[in-house]
Amino acid sequence: MRRIALVTLVVDDYDEAIRHYTGALGFRLAEDAPRPDGSRWVVVEPGTVAGGTGLLLARAKDEQQRARIGDQTGGRVGFFLHTDEFARDHARMRAAGVTFLEEPRHEPYGTVAVFEDLYGNRWDLLQPAADA
Repeated sequence: MRRIALVTLVVDDYDEAIRHYTGALGFRLAEDAPRPDGSRWVVVEPGTVAGGTGLLLARAKDEQQRARIGDQTGGRVGFFLHTDEFARDHARMRAAGVTFLEEPRHEPYGTVAVFEDLYGNRWDLLQPAADA
């Protein structure tokens, strides 16, 4: 069976990114291992069990990579975080300081609101419609 296991997200600092994704966004830390070159292999995943697509938090190594932090998708929503209870997760994330760029809206495909992560990457918090 094929699936996308990881998506790389370029970050400024490992520990700051871990705190944001595990604290404010409610992800779990799946791996944090040192690498021979002094970097770390840091993976966070949404939810409480393994099996979904994780984020590989990769610290920028040079100016070219640093320039991409927070703008990996050219200002578009590039990440989609599904929830089974929009109101609960929206309230928890707001209380944790997550910046939402709009009020929740109801679309034919579900309830959605765009938010920014610590670095300015845009995400959809989305509860899919029952028939979607």
